[in-house]
Amino acid sequence: MKKYFLVCPAARIFQNTVLFLFAVALFLTCASPAAGQKEKKKKKDTSPPADASNMMIPLPDEQQIDYMLSDMLGAWQIGDIEKLHKDYADDVSIVNGSWAPPILGWTNYLAVYQEQRARMKQVRMDRSNTYIKVSGTVAWACYQWDFAGVVDGQPSASQGHTTVVLEKRSNRWVIVHNHTSLASAPPPATPPAKPAEAPAKPAAP
Repeated sequence: MKKYFLVCPAARIFQNTVLFLFAVALFLTCASPAAGQKEKKKKKDTSPPADASNMMIPLPDEQQIDYMLSDMLGAWQIGDIEKLHKDYADDVSIVNGSWAPPILGWTNYLAVYQEQRARMKQVRMDRSNTYIKVSGTVAWACYQWDFAGVVDGQPSASQGHTTVVLEKRSNRWVIVHNHTSLASAPPPATPPAKPAEAPAKPAAP
């Protein structure tokens, strides 16, 4: 009898230990896939969001060009070179309002732009009366612009016209030619000439 009571608790302890180890092994086996799934989910959550532009319904070509012109002028005003380059072709040709040869290529234009932009502050450029025409993968647009800013420390303002030729490359519209001209300031208004006055009558003697 004594032997039965001594062996039974030992067997029971062994049995409990085996069950405990089996439970731990089972828990770890179940927990590992769950942890892996949680890790995968975390990786999925931290992945960068998809490009929203690919999900949007594409705009008609005229609206795409109008939006691109606003984007380009905004980049021109704040001096955002990367954004500006996105809207200009590498082989762009540019004719500006001064008496100078055409500028050929983005690199040459960038050097001129940076030199001009360094002299300007508080730049504002408004666009109006835009006309856009699309013909297949080629388009052109013309608009009036109104510039105001501080140039070389002095307030400056000017107006003019711009015509751009665009080409659709890799499903994006880019400017391949830009022709800008300054509008001459209107002459100051002169007051209307006064009618000649009749000579005064001589006083009676």
